[in-house]
Amino acid sequence: MPRAKQSMDGNTAAAHVAYAFSEVAAIYPITPSSPMADYVDQWSAAGRKNIFGTQVKVMEMQSEAGAAGAVHGSLAAGAMTTTFTASQGLLLMIPNMYKIAGELLPSVFHVSARCVASHALNIFGDHSDVYACRQTGFAMLAETNPQEVMDLAAVAHLAAIEGRVPFINFFDGFRTSHEIQKIEKWDYADLAEMVNWDAINEFRAHALNPEHPSMRGSHENGDIFFQHREACNKYYDALPAVVEKYMAKVNEKLGTDYQLFNYYGAADAERVIVAMGSICDVAEEVIDYLTAKGEKVGLVKVRLYRPFVAEKLLAAIPATAKKIAVLDRTKEPGSLGEPLYLDVVAALREAGNTATVVGGRYGLGSKDTPPASVFAVYDELAKDAPKARFTLGIVDDVTNLSLEEKPAPNTAAEGTKECKFWGLGGDGTVGANKNSTKIIGDHTDKYIQAYFQYDSKKTGGVTISHLRFGDKPIKSPYYINKADFVACHNPSYVV
Repeated sequence: MPRAKQSMDGNTAAAHVAYAFSEVAAIYPITPSSPMADYVDQWSAAGRKNIFGTQVKVMEMQSEAGAAGAVHGSLAAGAMTTTFTASQGLLLMIPNMYKIAGELLPSVFHVSARCVASHALNIFGDHSDVYACRQTGFAMLAETNPQEVMDLAAVAHLAAIEGRVPFINFFDGFRTSHEIQKIEKWDYADLAEMVNWDAINEFRAHALNPEHPSMRGSHENGDIFFQHREACNKYYDALPAVVEKYMAKVNEKLGTDYQLFNYYGAADAERVIVAMGSICDVAEEVIDYLTAKGEKVGLVKVRLYRPFVAEKLLAAIPATAKKIAVLDRTKEPGSLGEPLYLDVVAALREAGNTATVVGGRYGLGSKDTPPASVFAVYDELAKDAPKARFTLGIVDDVTNLSLEEKPAPNTAAEGTKECKFWGLGGDGTVGANKNSTKIIGDHTDKYIQAYFQYDSKKTGGVTISHLRFGDKPIKSPYYINKADFVACHNPSYVV
């Protein structure tokens, strides 16, 4: 099915889909999710219609906790409702998330995953916020790049409607939320065609209404609470099949191959990485380079993180895999391992799989993860006794967990031109580069990628624009370090 192409970032892609499926959006801004709410507000004010033929009603609250409460109330009243958030904002929503999930209300929270402040504030990306929500009962769907955000955000909404389980639909803050690519976008008629309208009618009929009152949010003691808490099991057991159903519908329309877990690499791979988020595109570049040289390496991309379906993970891992590295973009101090690592270990051990499994941390606070980091993982897996726990992208001379990273070959798509601009926040460099990139993407056959590196001060701080152009799709979510063109718009930067 041909779709219109447009240059946009991951936030725009998520907002485009969320607008289609929402009647109400309760919002409160937080970096880097704010543009999603802003776009929805602008489109509503301009009169755009969703798939229900109405404009989204946008309500800005006074905190993320208030936004989550408004989402809960709106859902209870029978309106399809969404919100957008990240980091501490998402954590403030957790109490209401338990209620929304416990009451089987079909919402989708779109999260540009961002670091949660610990020893210091960091406004950039990792997965510590979404991992903190594992126990809420929300399903979790992960995307790798802006095109996947466009395609799979629809799956989150469609599956939530039919499965009655709310979703966190997440992608890497800044790296995906703010990265501009030329992607194909949904026509709302195609989204409406896939909706289970009977499920929507049932949801609305179940709404609180004084004409036919019902009891919600009751109080239970120990004699019955446990039994009722277990009663939700059937919905979570059924949900993966619902997600697969809608992935299949999307695949049929688009010619894609989205699965709960997607494998990429050699069919007889012996060294395999398991990861989710933008690092998967980096790994694919490295895998293409290594398999061309006869190396037996591969990658399992996690799409549906919750519910975690062990048998689907096992089916995605080649039977030849001897060593597996699970990469987590978070740190849980004092744990035996990070969350995805522990899930993979449990799945393998319960199935009797004896592959060696190691765990690594990467990309905290948007630490860049270039191909050199992925090469280092595969090099480590080639050893007889790889490190059981390791870190990527830093030099750890205290606990000595880091892997040595060597200069890496250029793995970007052949013919890709790379440009790098240094500017001063507020001087127009970023805005001009965004416009130039979108003009090239929207008015030529070229593929584009633009990413803008800020420091926390933004205006008045250093900005670095990373622009790529080429005749082949560009999937290089890491900084440019060998540019074909360099510009410096502030003479004081030149040493």
